[in-house]
Amino acid sequence: MYTGLLHLHDVLRWIILLTALVTLLKYFIGWFGQKPWEKSDNILGGIFIGLMDLQFLTGFILYAFVSPITKAAFQDFGAAMKNSDLRFYAVEHLTMMVIALVLAHIGRIKSKKISESKSKFATALLFYGIAYIIILAAIPWQRIIG
Repeated sequence: MYTGLLHLHDVLRWIILLTALVTLLKYFIGWFGQKPWEKSDNILGGIFIGLMDLQFLTGFILYAFVSPITKAAFQDFGAAMKNSDLRFYAVEHLTMMVIALVLAHIGRIKSKKISESKSKFATALLFYGIAYIIILAAIPWQRIIG
């Protein structure tokens, strides 16, 4: 179960990064190109948020129930805080990803309430862009690259 969830979490990461990049580029073009907000823009934002929610769910299941890394960290939390790898997975990764998820949701909610296209694009771009940067910072690159 752990391996399957971890693989799903890994694959979703790449799908989210690609979806976010496409969404950010589309919104950037819409904002600077003075384009009208279209149904496809709303759908793209919805897909991004939906994927983020699914990723959070798989990550939370890993974190709370099946990951041997977090189980080890919670056995001696004080010692885990002195170990950079355990601290990253037990605290830093989760915290940054929750912040990114909340920002993405705020951006979606705020942009849906705006009627003017340029402001809609700008608001979604700002919140999704900050969320994207936080996501990039919270990815365990050392595990992927090394």
